[in-house]
Amino acid sequence: MSTDLSLFGVVNAGSSSLKFAIYEAESCLLSGQVEGIGVRPGSKARDAAGQPIPAPDVTRQPPATPAEALLMLLPWLRDRLGGRTVSALGHRVVHGGPQHARPERVTPALLEQLTVFESLAPLHQPHNLAPIRAVLERMPQLPQVACFDTAFHRSMPEVAQAFALPYAMTERGLRRYGFHGLSYEYIAGRLPELAPDIAAGRVIVAHLGNGASLCALQGGRSVATTMGFSALEGLPMGTRCGELDPAVVLFLLERGMSPAEIQDLLYRRSGMLGLSGLSSDFRDLLASPEPRARFALEVFVYRVARSVGSLAAALGGLDGLVFTAGVGENAAPVRAAVCEACRWLGVELDSEANAVHGPRISRPGSRAAAYVLPTDENLMIARHTRALVAT
Repeated sequence: MSTDLSLFGVVNAGSSSLKFAIYEAESCLLSGQVEGIGVRPGSKARDAAGQPIPAPDVTRQPPATPAEALLMLLPWLRDRLGGRTVSALGHRVVHGGPQHARPERVTPALLEQLTVFESLAPLHQPHNLAPIRAVLERMPQLPQVACFDTAFHRSMPEVAQAFALPYAMTERGLRRYGFHGLSYEYIAGRLPELAPDIAAGRVIVAHLGNGASLCALQGGRSVATTMGFSALEGLPMGTRCGELDPAVVLFLLERGMSPAEIQDLLYRRSGMLGLSGLSSDFRDLLASPEPRARFALEVFVYRVARSVGSLAAALGGLDGLVFTAGVGENAAPVRAAVCEACRWLGVELDSEANAVHGPRISRPGSRAAAYVLPTDENLMIARHTRALVAT
């Protein structure tokens, strides 16, 4: 058994799930995920062609955490790869803070620094870091790379990062960071090939999924985004509230709610779930006849369209609108409603193209073009990991 310098693993850990993939250069050899960790774990995997393959058995000794799941996966991956082992693991880490503007090799010191940001992304950061820590303890010789969702937005001008708070607080790190950066970085890199007419211009990318945000690109660089200090701000999401008057938090504290209860409310019981009272899943809401489901979707579309207008102002106009991620790539009714609300910006929807998910969904001659482009955060992580390990 020997390490294969051409193989790289990608890990994206959540609170009760762990997604994984193995890359050789630009090709994904296999991918999969372990779900229901800590409750009733199950696993699935696919080969390079996207076809299902026998997944690792996680029921005999059920992992209690994503970190345990990763350690269980590594022998299975070695067997599937015919004894070849990965040369490094790349991890999605949601929050890199102000100091980390690019992917970095994992060290104990880096892990300690990143732990500080767990309270800013409680749905993600602790679970991103736990598998890294487990591998570092069990296999310290295996290189690991942390790829930050905040890094792509470090190009934003200071005025886009600043809160109107005392400047000393800004210097201590109280600023807008932005998230979904790996997704936006991938889309920005694909625009010259897939949408050359807008690639160098003023583009707003809508990463719409269970987590949702928008990013304004000028010549492929982030200049503004809707998420801020945490992944809670901006658009309403599956269970997160999005933009909220801070006085609401003060009001809830005065009424006796604890910080932990408020955190649970804003991160896990709000958003589309809270608005609808039914589900956080857009597919459920689109299929539901319930008035509250329709209202939740209307709020979402309104907030997306309003934010598009705000980012268009930051850009000084709009050349293109790109939809990506689970809802953005698959929910034609949501895209249609957003485009209709953005007609004033020059977006003219081609309904037939939208129904088949594009890639171009605007009419010929539309002043602002609209596209549907799949994102690939895993490939972005694999690229960063390969590049950093090679140096």
